[in-house]
Parts: sequence; C-alpha cells; structure tokens
Amino acid sequence: MTPLTYFTLVLALGIAAQWLAWKCKLPSILVLLAFGFGLGQFAGATIDDYLVGDNVLLSAVGLCVAIILFEGGLTLKFSDLKESGTPVIRLCTLGVVISFGLSYVAMKHVLGFDWRIASLLGAILVVTGPTVIAPLLRHIKPSRKIGNVVKWEGIVIDPIGAILAVLVFQVAIAGNVDAARDEILRAIGLTLLVGVVLAFVLAKIIELMLKFHLIPDYLHSVFLLAVTATAFAASNAIQPESGLLTCTVLGIALANQKSVSVKHILEFKENLRVLIISVLFIVLSGRVALDALSEALIPGICLLVMLIVVVRPLAVFGANLFSRHVTFKEQVFLSLMAPRGIVAAAVTAIFSLEFAHAIDEGRIGKEIEHLSHQMVPLVFIVIVGTVAFYGILSAPVARRLGLATENPRGILFAGAGQWVRLIAKALKEDGHDVLLLDTNYSNIARAKLEGLPAVRANILSEYVEDELELTGLGQLITTTPNDEVNSLAAHHFVHVFGSQNVWQVAPIDDHDHHQTAVASHMRGRICFPSRPQFKMLERFVAEGAVIKKTTITEQFTLEDFKEMYGEEHILLFRVTEDKGLEVAYDKMRTPSPGTTLYAMIRPQDA
Repeated sequence: MTPLTYFTLVLALGIAAQWLAWKCKLPSILVLLAFGFGLGQFAGATIDDYLVGDNVLLSAVGLCVAIILFEGGLTLKFSDLKESGTPVIRLCTLGVVISFGLSYVAMKHVLGFDWRIASLLGAILVVTGPTVIAPLLRHIKPSRKIGNVVKWEGIVIDPIGAILAVLVFQVAIAGNVDAARDEILRAIGLTLLVGVVLAFVLAKIIELMLKFHLIPDYLHSVFLLAVTATAFAASNAIQPESGLLTCTVLGIALANQKSVSVKHILEFKENLRVLIISVLFIVLSGRVALDALSEALIPGICLLVMLIVVVRPLAVFGANLFSRHVTFKEQVFLSLMAPRGIVAAAVTAIFSLEFAHAIDEGRIGKEIEHLSHQMVPLVFIVIVGTVAFYGILSAPVARRLGLATENPRGILFAGAGQWVRLIAKALKEDGHDVLLLDTNYSNIARAKLEGLPAVRANILSEYVEDELELTGLGQLITTTPNDEVNSLAAHHFVHVFGSQNVWQVAPIDDHDHHQTAVASHMRGRICFPSRPQFKMLERFVAEGAVIKKTTITEQFTLEDFKEMYGEEHILLFRVTEDKGLEVAYDKMRTPSPGTTLYAMIRPQDA
C-alpha cells in the first residue's frame, strides 16, 4: 500500500466513522476505534510503515492533542464557575490524587503490575475525555451547573494528567521517588511557570493584535493555529512536556478577555478538532496488534470494572466530602461521567514509546518490557469500555435524577408579544416547557403576571448563551417584530439547538430575492404553514383569536380539521408520541392518527 493510499484511507475512514456514528446515534469514538483497528489488522498497514522514526509520530500526536486542548480552553468561561467553581477545583486536585492512588493500588496489588507501569497508567487514567464529554453533554442536556462542572473538569484535568505522567516517568527512570525528588519539584515549578506565563503573554499579544486589526479577518483562524503550534513547541523546548498546559491556559485566557470576540475562531477550531480526532483515533488504534489486544483483554476488563465501580465514585464523593456545593444526586451523575478519550490514547502511545527507548538505552530493566507493550491495548480497552458504559448509562440516570430532560422539546421564544404569550400559555398548560425572552419590560411583566417563565434579556447577549438555564428546551422560535434580529438570532443559535430546531417568523421579504432580503443561509427555518408574518399573527390575536388543540383520528383527518375551521386558521404545532412537540411548517408530512395539533383560530371559526 502506497503512502498516498494509506493516508487517503485514514481520512476517508475517519469521516465515514463520524457520519456512521451520527447516523446510528453512537459515540463516534467507538466507530473510529473499530475502523482504525480494522485498517491495521485487515489492510496490514500502520502509520509506523510510513514514518521514519518514532519521534515524528510522538511530535505529531502531541501537537494534535495540544490543538484539541486549546480549542477546549476556548469554550471555558470564568462566569461558568459562579456555581461550579468549588466542585471543579476539588475534582482537579483532591479528585486527581484519589483517582491516581486508587488506580495505582488496583493495578499494583490486585492485577499484579510492576509499580512503574501501575503508577504511569494511574497517572494517565486520571484524565477524562473532553472530546467524548462534549457530545455526551449535547445529548444529555443536563442542568447548566453540573454541565459546567463536567466540561471544566474534562478539559482542565487533561494537562494535569499529562504532567503527572511525565513526573511518574521520571521517577520510574530514577528508580525511586527520593532519587527524583529534586527533579520532580523543579519540573513542577518550571512547568507551571512556563505554562501560565507564556500562555498569558501570548494571549495578551493576540488580544492586542486582534483589537487593533493587525491581522486580516481571513487569517484569524490560521493565525491562532500557528500560534498554538508555536506555543506548544516553545513551551516544550523551555520545559519538556509543559506544552499541553500552555495551550490549555492560552485557550482559557483568550476565552475570558473582553476586548475582542473569538467565537468565529472557535467555529473553525471545532471543525479542525473533528478532523484531528478522526485521523488520530484511526492511526493510533491501527497500531494495536490483535495478539496484544487478546492478551490484555482480561486484565483490561478487570481494570475497567475497578475504574467504573470503585475509582471514579470514590474520587467524586471523596473530593466533595463535606461540600455543600454539589448535591448527592449531582455527585452520582459526576460518578457516571468519566469516559476516556483521545488524550489518554495519545499520552499512552507516547509513553509506551518512551518506555521502549528507555529499555533500549538501558535506563530501565527489560523485566517490564512485556508489560510496557501492554499499556496501549489496556488503555484502548478502558477507552472503549468507559465510552460505551457512560454513553449508555449517563443519559437515563441524569433524567432519573432530575438533572436532565428526555428528548427536550421545550421552546425558547425570542420575543414576548401578545400572540407569543397566548401560544406559550397554551403549551405550558399542557406541560410543555417554555421560556420567553424580551428586552421590553412591559412584555416580560405581562408574561410573568400570566404565569409564564420569562426573562428580560436580549436574545443576542452573551448572558443568554453563557448563563441562561436552558434545561428542557430543545427548540428556538424567534418572534420579535424585527426581521433582521430574528434572522441573526436564529443563525447565532444553530450550534446550540441544531439547524433543524431553529425557527423564525416569516420576514417581510420572505418571497423576495432583491437587495433588501436577508441571505437564506443567515435565516432559521420559517415556522407555521402558509408562512404568516408577525403582523398577521398580531392581528389574529387582536381580533380575539384562541388556541385550539385537536387530536387527529381515523375519522377526523387534517382535511376535516381544515374544513371545520376554514382556511384562515394558523396551524402552529403538532405533538406525536415518538417525536414530542414539533413546530408546524410548510410541506410537512400529513399528520398520522394520534397526532395532536395546536392551531390559532379566528373568533368566528372558534
């Protein structure tokens, strides 16, 4: 197989795995690992066949992980820590110590591993998987507080685990802690100093350059990519293995500065992350040999069970002992959110090679050579097991604990005018989640007097995206009198609700394609059949329109409904047993029997 064929296959299989995972609603990491392992076993080709020396692979993997952690850092806002700061700190300090200690004991005294392998794997496995956690959180949609705890822990703990692994490796090389004490203390101090100082200096320089428009817009994303790579390389050159911390802190620093927005850069990084993860998992899993995997299967499953049943729960509950910042239910949920991902896989691959080099150079005895070769398959078993277990169990448990809503179909209304309140009230009375936003104090006051949940806020403000509790809400309808605001808000929230769940009232230029029309790709989906505009809906309500709920049956069809209420009614929503509450729209499929319809009916027809 030629290098071109191999790398083309890696890319194609990576994207195919992502698509298949989306189609089958599976964690993408499971499909990626399967595809990568299949490529390595059945095609008989691995990345090692096309690279000269291990250093190239080590450097490439390290850089890719750094980019992933930088992108993760860009999603972390200090405002998220108002409610979740203490649990995050506890999990990333005391929780790490407990996880490391218990993992070491389990591998050393239960599985009988050499202390050097046990301690190194224990350090690596304190990490969680931010690339796995992010899609899980999108699927589960837990409360904002507990979601922030999981998100922060997943990103911040990764460089901590990597640094801990470096320190443990130094101890393993030295033979004992006492011999390496001075080197460890020096490494910790330099890593923290270099990582934090370099990150904040670079962040300030980037902020000023963006603020004063010293970089053209089309270069923003690639410029930051280059800076991230430079920061990683420079940091590692000053202090080995400090680059991951530097890149993580750099992302956090940029996310929390107030001078310029980096959201457009984040979108590019998210796309790049998908590509990197796809390629890395295919490449790394392809290096795992079938015989090595078979040999590691039993100890891997034992380790997996201990991590899930003992280590993670004790780490969570131990770290939050006597804490009033997280409830018992929240701790149970946190105990079920520790999947391992690309960082664990990448760091293990790196240190497996480092062990091989140390053995070849005589720095470590050959008695652990066999065990060092088992590190990668062991961790891959843990990755597959934790992703599958937590991916299957976390969502139903979160719903059972009252921390998430199953298939949230509630509606966020951007606007709280009279006709919106009428619709929202009818939905709320039937048990559907609704939330109204408006900048008009009078509209919000009226909504609250009518018993509707309402917040005085601008739909385009950072508060709505970063702080507003959206639990139970899975759809957005922009209903302000301003067509441009509706379009902009719909476009802005696509990444929160998904394009299929973002709607707007038909604009005045709905059928126009001239210079005044908003570009179609900047709009949400147009809601309600016949595409009524704001003024039409407003007029209906002013004339005394009511919301009518009707169930379609074999005897009473949609055509019967239209005949009964005339052509001027406005169909609003439908509710089905499998999909829940859905917004009605032009050219939707004919409702089947059992579907409940909500419609706005003119007074003479009601």
